[in-house]
Order: sequence, then C-alpha cells, then structure tokens
Amino acid sequence: MVSKSGTEPRRVTINDVARSAGVSRQTVSRALNDKDEIDGDTKQRVLDAAHALGYRPSRFARGLVRQDTMTIGLVIPDLLNPFFTEVAASALEAARSRGWHVVVYDTADRAEEERGTLQVISSQVDAVIGYFSCPDSELEAFTRGMPVVLIGRESGSSRFTSIRIEGQDGVHAAIAHLAAKGHTRIGMLDHHTRAEPSIRHAWFTSATRAHGLDAGMVVGADQTADGGGKALRELLGAHPDVTAVFTFNDIIAIGALREARRLGKNVPRDLAVIGFDGLQLGALLEPPLTSVALDTRQLGALAVEQVARLLSEPRTQVADDLIVRAELRMSGSA
Repeated sequence: MVSKSGTEPRRVTINDVARSAGVSRQTVSRALNDKDEIDGDTKQRVLDAAHALGYRPSRFARGLVRQDTMTIGLVIPDLLNPFFTEVAASALEAARSRGWHVVVYDTADRAEEERGTLQVISSQVDAVIGYFSCPDSELEAFTRGMPVVLIGRESGSSRFTSIRIEGQDGVHAAIAHLAAKGHTRIGMLDHHTRAEPSIRHAWFTSATRAHGLDAGMVVGADQTADGGGKALRELLGAHPDVTAVFTFNDIIAIGALREARRLGKNVPRDLAVIGFDGLQLGALLEPPLTSVALDTRQLGALAVEQVARLLSEPRTQVADDLIVRAELRMSGSA
C-alpha cells in the first residue's frame, strides 16, 4: 500500500484488513488467531483480504516474541563461497549470544531463488538479514512489518537499514602498491553475472586512472576458482603484457593464482595478484594471497546488532547505516 505522498510504501494495518473484509478489528483478530467465535465464511473472507493486502501481523506489537523465540532469517548468495560462510558464522555466533535462532537461506546468487526465498520468509522468521539484488519495492512487499538489515547494499527505503562496504581507499592502496612496484599494465577480473559493472570495478577504474594507467583491461569471471582461472586466461589472451591483476573477490583470485602456475608464471615475479575480501583461506595459499580485506566477523555481528536496535527503537531513531571498511592486507602474492 502506498502513502498519500506516493513515495514510500506504508505498512498495511489490521484496520486496512477490517475495512477490506467489511468486519471489525476484533473479527480480524479472531480470524487471524484461528478463534472459534466466528463462522468459517467470515474467517475465510478475512484471510483472503489479509493475503490480498499483504498484511503480516506484527509478532512484536502483539508481544508474542520472547528473547528465546526470536528467529532471524539470514539470506546469502552462495554458501560454497567461504566469504559468505565466514559472515554467516559470525552472525550465528552473535545471534546465539542473544539467545536467538537463525535460519540460513542460500539463493545460489539467482534472482528467481531470491524471489522464492522472499515468498516464504515472512511466515518463518521475525527479522531478515542478508544480501539482496531485487528492488526495494519487492523487499518491501515481502517483508512488511519485519526489521530488515541489508549487507553490502544501500537502500532508498526508510524501512531498511544497511551494513555498507566501503572499499575505495583499500583498492586505491592496492593499485598504488602495484604502481610503486613498477606495474603499468594492471587488469581486473570482475563479477561476471551482474547486469552492470560492480562497485569494485568503479573503485578499480578510479584508482588506475589516478595513476595514469589504462583502466580498460577488465574481464568478467564467475565467482568460483575455476571462473577465476578461465577469466585470467581470457585476460592474458587479450592483453599478454598484463603483469598484475586485481580481482572482484578472493575466490576468483585463488583461481587466478592456480592458473598462473599452470601457465608457468611465477607469482608475484611474473604476475602479481590482489584479491578482495580477506578470507582466512588466503593465508593458506602459496604464496599467501594479498587482499583488500574486510572483517567478516564484524560484518555478521553488526548485522545482528542492527536487528536488535530496530526491535528496540523506531527506524527513524536508529543511527545512520553502518560502514565496514576494507583495508589492504599485504602478503606474498603482490
């Protein structure tokens, strides 16, 4: 339902359902709580009206949520990606410390899976944390009445709060390091499945141009190690003089490192590689991976903390969206 200003959807209330069904508030309450005081036809009319309006009774307003029954829905794109596993682990730890339960949903980084998750999530959890690519309007429609914390994304809706990733300074530091080492031909392996170039691509472009370097040597990669290897072959096929690579994430960088060895290149002497994320796995590689690193434990913990604040304060009183900054973590691959 849209407010009179036409700019911000408002939450559907029990009064809206009562008006639509032509009954009283008390009758709506009885129908939604499956009481026997009303006849079956009336109950069905109320349920149909509630469904048509997208009404979701607030468990918080009804005082039904106790500390030990709170359930968080954590939506992530890919459990096989260690970055999201690390974030999920930290969120689970933070939720457990509050006595909360967590249900994890894996959308496989596909729009249709994400939409399907949203269609069922409102009946299963009390608040939502996660990574979403769908428009704010869809999130609003499926999560009415619930606290929502978005990770790695800004939102124009006052209903949501965000944990934003700020990596521009870290990426600039990475490119500055490569330039200082004498690299003038620096490529990037970007996210392959996004409709538009990633924000990390924008940071890369800004950083390379700041050093007077060519920012156009960019190839898309699937978010897997195999995807990183394939993208590196494509990049070097098109630009054989590339001597350094920055990647969208560490998983792609791991694939690039492996492929570089297959091609007989020494890392970092023949090809320097810098990832983004700072996975613990990167320290186990040979050479260890240099990365623009995030604190994944902080990401998950802050998201749970934001849910707690949304439950205790109106959204308008919650502080501005939180920011987690990525910093260059030097190691052996660059």
